[in-house]
Amino acid sequence: MEPKYKIFHDDDQLSESIDKLRNDGTPDDDIYLLAHDNDHDRRARKETDANKIGVKVTGIGTATKNIFRGKGDTLRSKMEEIGFDKSKAEQLKVELDKGKSLLVVTNQDKVEF
Repeated sequence: MEPKYKIFHDDDQLSESIDKLRNDGTPDDDIYLLAHDNDHDRRARKETDANKIGVKVTGIGTATKNIFRGKGDTLRSKMEEIGFDKSKAEQLKVELDKGKSLLVVTNQDKVEF
């Protein structure tokens, strides 16, 4: 099942969408947040309690490789690990390069942001 996603420019709207997902019954373990800027990513995850795509998700092999990859390659790799194909991961990475945030929901058929 391909993950559902939405791209955000505004952190307040991002936070509201995460609250809505939770209120609609989406488990926290299925909600992820990605951003190109590490500080922005950490801040947004802290404010919303969204998950990062870390070793638990990618596995030790991919996590180790990501240490030596550039940020763009790491983002693409993480997106592929949670179910996006290569072309979609590249397309989404381009949006993240513009300073946007990506909210991803996995393992859910019906999701409304």
